[in-house]
Amino acid sequence: MSYDENNQEQVMLPPPSLKAQKGRGAVSNIQGRYEVDTREDYDDGWEREEEEARPLKTQVTEEICRSILSRNASPDLPFSVSLNPYRGCEHGCIYCFARPTHSYLGLSPGMDFESKIFAKVNAPEMLRKELAKPGYVPESIALGVNTDAYQPCERDLRLTRRVLEVLQECQHPVGLITKNALIERDIDILAPMAAKRQAGVAITLTTLDASIARTLEPRATTPARRLRTIRTLTDAGIPVAVSIAPIIPFITEPDIERIMEAVKEAGAVSAHYTVLRLPWEVAPLFKEWLQAHFPERAQRVMNRVREMRGGKDYDSDFATRMKGEGVWAELIRQRVKIAAERLGLAGHGSRFHAMDASQFTRPLVVPPLGALARAAADAGQMDLF
Repeated sequence: MSYDENNQEQVMLPPPSLKAQKGRGAVSNIQGRYEVDTREDYDDGWEREEEEARPLKTQVTEEICRSILSRNASPDLPFSVSLNPYRGCEHGCIYCFARPTHSYLGLSPGMDFESKIFAKVNAPEMLRKELAKPGYVPESIALGVNTDAYQPCERDLRLTRRVLEVLQECQHPVGLITKNALIERDIDILAPMAAKRQAGVAITLTTLDASIARTLEPRATTPARRLRTIRTLTDAGIPVAVSIAPIIPFITEPDIERIMEAVKEAGAVSAHYTVLRLPWEVAPLFKEWLQAHFPERAQRVMNRVREMRGGKDYDSDFATRMKGEGVWAELIRQRVKIAAERLGLAGHGSRFHAMDASQFTRPLVVPPLGALARAAADAGQMDLF
């Protein structure tokens, strides 16, 4: 199978025999675009039913990273510096634009992405080292934008919390985006930072329909619980924006106005949206998901997606990749704009309010990589890159 980030029309809708696995977003474990050998399933009649019935367990691998801050110059992103403590995401959102990154590891952007997680266990130490550099210039760090910093394994590993502790110590501004109620655990850090205009949160809310959410983003917090999280954070004095993303024609698109009304009532101060993006392997994975869960409207959904992408599955052009183009993209833009004005919700530019980096102080002591990293080095563990 060949992949083209901008035009994937050659990828056909999968046969209706594909079945979803409970608690997982991807229907298959398609090959990454860098794999040389081609594989296909063959049923020889041995233990097939037993294998299909066996639940797929999540594996978390500890990783020693060489750097922790990523920088971008994308004109359509509201941040230029980001930090991601994890690679892969157990939430299993079928639409996740980060899925193709697992191809760099020789793994599948499908089931592997949501079941084989890599935890950057030295992230807090590497951040401290970065902030201590003489030439470092502070600007708001976006935490968890590629993969969710509050996915299930964070409950035990606490990497995100330790990163926040470093940022609080240095009075460094941070913006977080998540769809997990676990963020409430860190209110004791975020509330004091927000009081100094050093922290803001964005909650992603794709749909209000719990049944759709169970297949679309199977291991993320339920929509109703996310609304409660918005209220809890707001009551703690933390400004909350809402990301209505992605808007999927005929699946989540009917919910636009109801979502905006619900998040306003919960206390959100702003809202923004993106339309469905299908880069690289996300396109065939999403088509499999459609065929498994919405076969009767699969073709209709993809036709509308292509109408907003100039006839292609996806267009990576900075000018249109987030919002799309054409009549239907404009209709969605108008619906969001009218609802935001009616409800008094600020738009995209205010998602992360202006944060204060003027009080930044460099960490006084830069510790070594830590006992865990040293132990891994002594054992001969090597970096993936």
